[in-house]
Amino acid sequence: MDSSNHNRITLALGRLAAKREKALALFITAGFPELKSTAELVPKFADAGADLIEIGMPFSDPLADGPVIQASSAVALKNGVTITSILDDVRTIRKSCDVPLVLMGYVNPILSYGAERFFRDAAKAGVDGLILPELPLEESGRFASHTKANGLAQILLVTPTTPPERIRQIDDASDGFLYCVATTGVTGTGGRAAAGEYVATVKSNARKNPVLVGFGISTPGDARRAAEGADGVVIGSALTQRLRNGEQEGAVYAWLSTIKGALHNSGEGAISLH
Repeated sequence: MDSSNHNRITLALGRLAAKREKALALFITAGFPELKSTAELVPKFADAGADLIEIGMPFSDPLADGPVIQASSAVALKNGVTITSILDDVRTIRKSCDVPLVLMGYVNPILSYGAERFFRDAAKAGVDGLILPELPLEESGRFASHTKANGLAQILLVTPTTPPERIRQIDDASDGFLYCVATTGVTGTGGRAAAGEYVATVKSNARKNPVLVGFGISTPGDARRAAEGADGVVIGSALTQRLRNGEQEGAVYAWLSTIKGALHNSGEGAISLH
């Protein structure tokens, strides 16, 4: 299976490109706030306007995650979340929802599950792509045969310290989209916010994939500014904090609506699928 032709991620971003709209991707931690929350929340967030959803695979040593995501992972692990339960949730989601799903996490749980088995089972369950923040460009080929054989997108990250030539190399090695990390810190609001010129540099050097900006986006203004030079945004810690606070569903959906509205007002320069 050729993921570039058949993957839900590519199809969804292509539809947005045709309408010159920006993508809204949401990150949620699997098994948080309750073990069964994931299968319930994903279809609701898709209905609320999410174009893509990343599902975090909790791990005991989450290097790239800030305190909010770390705390949600700790709760999820205490709830009993496992790779098996996450894939069960994906199967349940796929019964009613066709939103693109990307698993984001770390290598150790995959190796414990069995790499070949993991990628096969993930694809069969209905996963569309993987983000593994631990793997730099030089190690991105480690699972390439598994992702390609199973039609899964392998999504890589660039940061404010990535030079242009390396951005091009990372873009070439990525599928689905290029994840543009907006800060020099971990997920959440900490770290130095990315300047518009950095996002523009990433966009101009991404010849293959759309560019989605994530880390530290929590308000409609953040989303609008991030999306001006990119093809969409990823929101994780801000959403997780609202779930952690027990915010009412209606309030969460209203907030997401303001984010979506800000993306519609983020100017031209929408998705370009080269």
